[in-house]
Amino acid sequence: MFVTIEDTLQWIHGLIPHGIKPGTRRMEWMLERIGHPERRIRAVHVGGTNGKGSTVCYLWHIYQEAGLKVGTFISPYITSFNERIMVNGRPISDDDLIKAANIVYPLTKAIASETDLGEPTEFEVVTMLSFVYFGKLNVCDLVIYEVGLGGRLDSTNVIHPLVSIITNVGMDHMKQLGNTISSIAREKAGIIKNGVGIITTAEDPDALAVIRRTASVRNSNLYVLGKDFQIKSLGHDESGEHFSFESLYLHEPDLAIRMKGEHQLKNVAAALMAVDYLKTCYNLLVEEDELKAGLEKAAWPGRFERMSKKPLIVIDGAHNVQGTDALVQTVTRYYPNRKIHILYAALKDKQFEKMVRLVETVANDITLTTFDYPRAAESSALFEASRHKKKKENPDWKAALEQLIHETKDDEGLLVCGSLYFISLVRHYLLDRSKRETTAHYS
Repeated sequence: MFVTIEDTLQWIHGLIPHGIKPGTRRMEWMLERIGHPERRIRAVHVGGTNGKGSTVCYLWHIYQEAGLKVGTFISPYITSFNERIMVNGRPISDDDLIKAANIVYPLTKAIASETDLGEPTEFEVVTMLSFVYFGKLNVCDLVIYEVGLGGRLDSTNVIHPLVSIITNVGMDHMKQLGNTISSIAREKAGIIKNGVGIITTAEDPDALAVIRRTASVRNSNLYVLGKDFQIKSLGHDESGEHFSFESLYLHEPDLAIRMKGEHQLKNVAAALMAVDYLKTCYNLLVEEDELKAGLEKAAWPGRFERMSKKPLIVIDGAHNVQGTDALVQTVTRYYPNRKIHILYAALKDKQFEKMVRLVETVANDITLTTFDYPRAAESSALFEASRHKKKKENPDWKAALEQLIHETKDDEGLLVCGSLYFISLVRHYLLDRSKRETTAHYS
């Protein structure tokens, strides 16, 4: 029995060495044993290479504004472990996490001793905790589930959602998902369920062909961006993006979001198409003022997030090639005439050579660093990959950050980007730094 949150988290994180074990058989076995709590959850399932978190965020805020109790399941977290499982933006309490863990822990021991399936992975256990929480301890009107990795073999893929979303398909996690867009798309399309609507903002022809084929085989109505629903940019300003949206039953000529970047229009389009679908098929009603208010309030930590105005400090967890490309476009879009200093760190199992060379195209200078995480790339490897004339290496990211903050002038900008795990550490550090400065100012 777990009594403290420290013991609970120690057990969960201790499961990391079990690594990634694709497949849902362990999940199915454990869920069967406790009476299938996941079947009591009204869910939306969100997969794709990039934009999953933002799409979850838009949906959560829209339905919360409409008065619903909305659960979210996300990964990885940015500020605390508990935010992986939230209700209306409030992370699961330590007490409820302990309660859920005490239900799940005996299952992990039973499956290891009674079957040849092996002990569950950390992600499987966290997914099980969410099913126990949303299915037994804190039942919600709607729960939005973000896929962990891929789709077909992901531990979230035991749910039968009201609607599924595939944001896009890009080259990421090739070791697990395959080396072609088609093979990755096959894994992502694995979340399509028989007779359940599927929404996609994928544009790659090979990916779309796979999604269309899977939807057809499973008798799922498919809604494709550019064909079944449209979004049009109406420009941007310091407050964010302005756009119009149109689908079969939803016509919105003037909407706005605070999250910056043209790529965010595709994410919000996926969310709005889901709103249209859920209204039409399940009578989940959202008034226009609720829709607008939800979109205005939607913000996601670590996604082109401004941490300071003077000097301008922006953090962004662009952790794959597609995300880095979107980041470069957003920097160019919002800060075309500023000198940008960059602090960068990445994971060694990502395509960091390509990402470094992409991100440094908007840099006046770039500092390559590393951080304390088993999969972090060495700063020397990133330095080697860089082609920038003004590149520096500093393995101490805190010292590098302090130096860059000190050197960045008021009309310049500092961009800290790369791995989401790195961005989480930087965000904590900057928030603490800001608190220290405020305290010092008033004392």
